[in-house]
Amino acid sequence: MSDKPFTKDNLDMYLKELAKEFKKRNGKAVPAEVILIGGASVLINYGFREMTYDMDAVINASSSMKEAINFVGDKYGLPNGWLNTDFMKTSSYTPKIIEHSVYYHKFSNVVTFRTVTGEYLLVMKLMAGRQYKYDLSDVIGVLWEQEKRGTPLSLDIIKNAAAELYGSYDDLPEASRAFIENAIAKGNYEKEYARVRQIEAENKDILLEFQEDYPGVTNTDNVDEILAAIRKKRKDE
Repeated sequence: MSDKPFTKDNLDMYLKELAKEFKKRNGKAVPAEVILIGGASVLINYGFREMTYDMDAVINASSSMKEAINFVGDKYGLPNGWLNTDFMKTSSYTPKIIEHSVYYHKFSNVVTFRTVTGEYLLVMKLMAGRQYKYDLSDVIGVLWEQEKRGTPLSLDIIKNAAAELYGSYDDLPEASRAFIENAIAKGNYEKEYARVRQIEAENKDILLEFQEDYPGVTNTDNVDEILAAIRKKRKDE
């Protein structure tokens, strides 16, 4: 994760610099493909978020791409790995992402950038379903903007996308399925977006405080239980 936010204004500049540096190291005869997912895809395809600190990707390139990434990171004060493939170790990753990605841009006539959008981006966010990140508010944001564009995402469309990416809608976490079904039933996405973003911010603060008191205790398997227990305790108090 970068300490500097990526925005619509600077994202293309970083990608352009990356492609230029990759071309210097490989020449114009060695193409590469980068599929941007998560927060970067949200920034590129939608307007409800102004920035992201995550630059997750699927990278199909020679090993010198990592050197190019680090070079651009050093040049602009970004950490090594500012563009990374760490998410490929998580449950959100599936090879099917590649075939459901869409063309975004080609820089230096050698590096093609693609993104994930619509129901496929939404389903990936549901699979992650982190209550302390922007996963769930991003789900609402995508629903909201698709509705404004006149291309709303029905539950059937989302179920089909889940089946295409992960084999079955039922393979999404139970809490995520309940969340999306409730969100679509309620509608009013603008108001719901603000509500969910506030809860996510509160959850993040709760976890940071807990981690200060109990370092090394939280992990991906217990973080939801810890959040639920702390929120219940505060409510009871």
